[in-house]
Amino acid sequence: MRTEARLNALRHLIIDLDGVIYRGRDQIPGAGDFIQFLRARGIGFVLATNNSTRTPQQYADRLSQMGIQVLPHEVLTSAQATAGYLRTLAPPGTRVFVVGMDGLRVALQEAGFALVEEEADFVVAGMDFSICFERLAQAALRIRAGARFIGTNPDRTFPSERGIIPGAGSLLAFLEAATGVTPTIIGKPQTAMLDQALSYLGAERWSTAMLGDRLETDILAGQRAGLCTILVLSGVTDHAALAASEIRPDLIFRDVGELLAVWEATLSG
Repeated sequence: MRTEARLNALRHLIIDLDGVIYRGRDQIPGAGDFIQFLRARGIGFVLATNNSTRTPQQYADRLSQMGIQVLPHEVLTSAQATAGYLRTLAPPGTRVFVVGMDGLRVALQEAGFALVEEEADFVVAGMDFSICFERLAQAALRIRAGARFIGTNPDRTFPSERGIIPGAGSLLAFLEAATGVTPTIIGKPQTAMLDQALSYLGAERWSTAMLGDRLETDILAGQRAGLCTILVLSGVTDHAALAASEIRPDLIFRDVGELLAVWEATLSG
């Protein structure tokens, strides 16, 4: 199917944040205009991020500072998806040791779990920009004592305004190496988040696209979920990584600014 036909068939988008809408504190050129375009065209969207560090309200506030207006319920994080997954395994009050930041802690507390520092039934780990060795050591000890090991997402790297830095997957790799236990991963490339997003949007898979910057999470998750996949090269994946990968997105653009320009051209042509 031609690019024009694929774009014009879309009625909903599931959009990654880091590397797609912004890099660190910097908005990616055209991101704000792209969100406005979707609203003007009546194309529904959810911002679905593997980043578990912030709450949906914090993400909405951060985007507002960049001039992009979204509502908290338009944001879905891997922390929320992880809390939802744990609710299928354990009752409220279950003890959880957290490696992570506000986004993960708040999601787990809102789901009714008890965040503890001593004996735990689960160790749930996500990105933590202030992590120290002692916190990782405590997590490893609890996993070795029998706590189930859950990871919010497997992203080994993270696109920042400084460049590519370690991500949550790097912390999970540390704990796996220290314990010999492989974590259960909840975020992309697993499809739980995308299924939640589709349900929220009331969307059909055939008319929905996953828009992301990372082949092994965003694009692979979209393919597993049966969605159109759109890759932008403004985050982690570059031309060399794309050429070396067996994962092939349906559409590829430099960034959302180029995607917007091509999409608008198809409508006016």
